[in-house]
Amino acid sequence: MNLYFSTIALAMPSWMESIKQDFYISFISNDRYIVFAKGLLMTLRLTFFAAIFGIIFGVLFALMKLSRTKKGKRTVFSVFASIYIDVIRGTPAVLQLLILYFAVLPATASKELAAVIAFSINSSAYVAEIVRAGIQAVDHGQTEAGRSLGLSQRQTMTYIVIPQAMKNILPALVNEFIVLLKETAVAGYIGVMDLTKVSDFVVSRTFIAFMPLIGTAVIYFTIVKILSFFLGKLERRLRQSDSR
Repeated sequence: MNLYFSTIALAMPSWMESIKQDFYISFISNDRYIVFAKGLLMTLRLTFFAAIFGIIFGVLFALMKLSRTKKGKRTVFSVFASIYIDVIRGTPAVLQLLILYFAVLPATASKELAAVIAFSINSSAYVAEIVRAGIQAVDHGQTEAGRSLGLSQRQTMTYIVIPQAMKNILPALVNEFIVLLKETAVAGYIGVMDLTKVSDFVVSRTFIAFMPLIGTAVIYFTIVKILSFFLGKLERRLRQSDSR
């Protein structure tokens, strides 16, 4: 046992030196940290725009899915939204990205634009289900109260139901934002130089796999922890407001 620990102690300095050298080559040499910074910026940009459009279209598809005729039957919009949500949620995001870029969009289309559209479409389906569940969780008496005050169905939904639903589903939307951040890692399949693609690029240039990949994982983990921290604060704030 003592021999085992002695061997580790003797190997430790050389191992630490190897780690330092790999870190220097992976991040410092040839200003590769700039490439990682650009990849991180691309990842955040894809996530931001996909989240914005995903929320907008997600709310729209949620309202479409909930739409009913005066006789209570589903409308054409409801059927279309249900099919859309089922198809998008039932297929991988990377497959949607490949189909959109290689089979749907013209060859001259921007890779970043294609990625934003693909991730927006994917996110909107999940957001639609989150919003639908949030709306249906609002007590039906709220709708009846709005209608008794003379508000139309649209006004009741806009000014009474949706604000209450958004408050309830806000933590779930933030979680969807976190999931979306990690899903953008597949953007490299169409050549977008996001954070994951940059790490793969550095590995191919330095032939060092451990440090670039671990460094990329640490960056993703750090961003997720920051978002989770603010999500925790948001949830505590919402609980405080509910207890008043």
